[in-house]
Amino acid sequence: MASRLVPNVTSKQGEPQCKEKHVVLLSPVGKLKISGCETGVHEIKLPQMSVLPSGWTEPSAACEVREGAEELTEPLEQCTAWLRAYFCEPARTASLPVPAFHHPLLRRDSFTGQVLWTLLRHVKFGEAVSYKQLADLAGNSRAARAVGGAMRSNPIPILIPCHRVIRSNGQTGNYGGGNLMKEWLLSHEKLQKEKLAY
Repeated sequence: MASRLVPNVTSKQGEPQCKEKHVVLLSPVGKLKISGCETGVHEIKLPQMSVLPSGWTEPSAACEVREGAEELTEPLEQCTAWLRAYFCEPARTASLPVPAFHHPLLRRDSFTGQVLWTLLRHVKFGEAVSYKQLADLAGNSRAARAVGGAMRSNPIPILIPCHRVIRSNGQTGNYGGGNLMKEWLLSHEKLQKEKLAY
């Protein structure tokens, strides 16, 4: 795929643009479209799931880069390695580096950025928190609705695990990749965590 120039999301006006690269990773939930540059990952676009993948309780070991392998920058390489491990060997994710991010929501000093970083740092594989609990962790216990907005704005789903944020009543709530995908990701983590406990 051809690269294209986009504004450097961390730059001030007048600084150079970054060269965006694209890669497609085939995963058990479909094709994940990942974009980024030499500085970091810009975005992960999820496919919309209308049905659960066959064999969905046990993800396929097939998780490979389908497009853009020749364009892998270090952050994109780290991102695809992390995602492959997440789907196929979840125990490895803890030892893999999280790629650098290069998106304005994750760089500026905003509540959304603070919530996303809090989620990444504090809610681990196989865990779930409510919107209110995440608001508490981010330092504003009355901002559960704003946390919901931050989850909708998350440019790097799965890696920044917005699927782990659920309603206080235990219902999964909405998700950018669709509710089936959110349920699949939560079930995948629960199953893998149980396996690791043995």
